[in-house]
Amino acid sequence: MKREENTGNAAPRRYSKGTILRLGKYMLHYKWLLLLAMICTLGSNLFSLIGPKLTGLSIGAIESGKGAVDFGRVFYYAAWMAGFYVISAAMSYGLQVLMLTISRKVVYRMRQDVFEKLMTLPVGYFDVHQTGDIISRISYDIDTVNASLSNDLVQLLTTVITVVGALTMMITISPKLVLVFAFTVPLSVFLTKNITGKTRPLFRQRSARLGEMNGFVEEMITGQKTLKAYGREEYTQQRFNGKNKAAVDAYYRAEYYGSIVGPCVNFINNLSLSLISVFGALLYLAGSMSIGDISSFVLYSRKFSGPINEAANIFSELQSALAAAERVFRLIDEEPEPADRADAEELSEVEGDVQLQHVRFGYVPGKTIIHDLSFRAKPGRLIAIVGPTGAGKTTLINLLMRFYDPESGKILVDGKAADSFTRKSLRQAYAMVLQDTWLFYGSIYENLAYGKEGASREDVEAAAKAAHIHSFIKRLPEGYDTILTDEGTNISKGQKQLLTIARAMLLDAKMLILDEATSNVDTRTERHIQKAMLKLMEGKTCFVIAHRLSTIENADLILVVNDGEVVEQGTHRELMERGGVYRKLYNAQWE
Repeated sequence: MKREENTGNAAPRRYSKGTILRLGKYMLHYKWLLLLAMICTLGSNLFSLIGPKLTGLSIGAIESGKGAVDFGRVFYYAAWMAGFYVISAAMSYGLQVLMLTISRKVVYRMRQDVFEKLMTLPVGYFDVHQTGDIISRISYDIDTVNASLSNDLVQLLTTVITVVGALTMMITISPKLVLVFAFTVPLSVFLTKNITGKTRPLFRQRSARLGEMNGFVEEMITGQKTLKAYGREEYTQQRFNGKNKAAVDAYYRAEYYGSIVGPCVNFINNLSLSLISVFGALLYLAGSMSIGDISSFVLYSRKFSGPINEAANIFSELQSALAAAERVFRLIDEEPEPADRADAEELSEVEGDVQLQHVRFGYVPGKTIIHDLSFRAKPGRLIAIVGPTGAGKTTLINLLMRFYDPESGKILVDGKAADSFTRKSLRQAYAMVLQDTWLFYGSIYENLAYGKEGASREDVEAAAKAAHIHSFIKRLPEGYDTILTDEGTNISKGQKQLLTIARAMLLDAKMLILDEATSNVDTRTERHIQKAMLKLMEGKTCFVIAHRLSTIENADLILVVNDGEVVEQGTHRELMERGGVYRKLYNAQWE
């Protein structure tokens, strides 16, 4: 499996800056909500910062009383302090609601962008990436970003305003005592920078390992019947244990080293409080500060150092969010399917004349699968493609549909190069039934009408009758409105295949691709389908990949593919009389 995570240090740091900017761009889509959130943040923290000053004034009122406390002044300052704290709490609540709204909108847009990107990616991307890893990015990784935006970002904004405000107030009270932070703050920054520099790649590894584990779990759940049939439960459990341990270890390492930051910064903050107490007492004895000023300064020092400590504690979560965002943005930045040529035209009024001229292709550079393939499928002809496993039969279908483009040679449709047409119009000219059926959650009618917008119930039923599945559907409790669940697991595999065949029959396509389409039906049903399809395929150019050679004896042209080349071609009778590769394949199936 191709892995794209980079666990190095240099490049990811530069990429993290870009990640922050890109997250910022997402948030700027909602700039008015963001501005309102900033106002709430500023107001909440400023009103909160007035409290310690009023506390100092209250204590000063007690001190000035010389044994007779001026309760009027004390209650006056206390009332104002309570009012400011209530306003601060209300604005803080408003801020939380706003940030939840913004994060929800950002995550919605981000998921939308990721899914839209998935729709534009070439088939080759999904051939080399696990489904579970892709799902992990669109679910777990984006959820991690969501949690960070709605919680951690608020805390960071609060930290900046509180720290700046508290520092300003401390300078107005005692510039000398502020010098304590000239020692403790750089020490905090130094420790935080060094520790987080080492933890950043650990969080990236954590996301990667979780993606691998999710991919493995998705793969094993999908293939659980095969797994049980071969008795591989214990072996699979051992493999999962290994991937689970790798994920847990990566999670532990990231969280362990990330959690060091908080206690270290907390120790330095407590150290600064001790130094403030000592030097504040000395300044009081020297007559430079009052008890009220010392009290206010201590409270402001807690407001100054407390948010720094909280920021250090959430820094590991921010690192996790950045690592998750990087994985999401890497997917968004993947190269989409190459754009159509500037002069590409829509393929319309299709005749179905397909030619391959000296086509050469390989999925991996240097490993050619199709070497020199040439043939012509005339309109309305049934072309059967046979050959041993790995000969290049399915690859040929990928080329016809332009899921991949050949390295050299030409593919012509109606006398014009295939790449002179738009991919969408070219693919819509084909109807396809694959060996691996695909049905989605929904009614049988919705599944059958999937490829033909506006298909009537009569059209759908006619296709179902032709595929010999109509009577089965009518016996179901809800008929055509029966809901298929979990990729059609509530019906048999053969019935699923018949449904996909009926779906292909419903299309108006002039060309048809059948990749061993009758592999999951019994012999009797198979013969009924062959008769029905011969009638429905009239006037269509049909490409049939067949493993059971008895099913293509009536083909107009049989291509025998071996090692990426057409080694024989002709009708069934001609090839049998020739006594070559085809005859050996045919006879081998009757031995």
